[in-house]
Amino acid sequence: MKSLGVLALLSAVVAVSLVPAPATAATERPAVVEKRVIGHSVKGRDIVAWRLGDPTSSTKVLLLAAMHGDEKGSVTTLRTLRDGRPIKGADIWVVPVVNPDGYASNRRQNAHGVDLNRNFGAKWRRIRGATDSGRRAFSEPETRAIRDFVDEIRPTHTVSYHQPLDGIDIRDTGDRAWAKRLASRVRLPQKAFDCFSRCFGTYSMWFRAKHRRGAVVTVELPRRPSAAYLRTVAPRAILGSLGAKR
Repeated sequence: MKSLGVLALLSAVVAVSLVPAPATAATERPAVVEKRVIGHSVKGRDIVAWRLGDPTSSTKVLLLAAMHGDEKGSVTTLRTLRDGRPIKGADIWVVPVVNPDGYASNRRQNAHGVDLNRNFGAKWRRIRGATDSGRRAFSEPETRAIRDFVDEIRPTHTVSYHQPLDGIDIRDTGDRAWAKRLASRVRLPQKAFDCFSRCFGTYSMWFRAKHRRGAVVTVELPRRPSAAYLRTVAPRAILGSLGAKR
């Protein structure tokens, strides 16, 4: 009888452990609805996506930062969105660090030495040097993780944050009016970036080629934005441009 009681107790413990904890209890972040590990880096670090806002909203948003590990300003912006008050008016996923190995070592490339924003499968070509595009399109675990996640959630709007070219690329966005609203709110000029003639295999190119109904914008933050800009202006800009708020 004693052994049966122990087994019953163990079964109860297992059953409790299988019940998912509420997002707010698990994360202690009131804006967070869901947290997911969507993949792993070359060195096995988690690539984490955080869901904020209203999952029932028809405005589905994906925000990406630190695809280049040494471009850290937008990490602050996305973490501010994640760690603040609840968001209304949009279903928003944020991936604050797409390239965790590069972020940890403060380098542009991932641990294979590949520029992740040249490794996507649209207009890909072999590039060597500082913007090494990898052996083939989607050769890297980080870009495959983003590809699969995008294909799953199918965002209506997505932003790829970078630094330090100080502007918003409004070419072939899929929603120029939104791009212009965002540029105005984030206080950045509208530009047409050519990546110094090396724009191949970028996230924005791939998204527009694969998800024609969605809109994508590349945001290039200034070289040295203030903490107030990253924590106040930039988060409010993206929410306001989408009609969302806290």
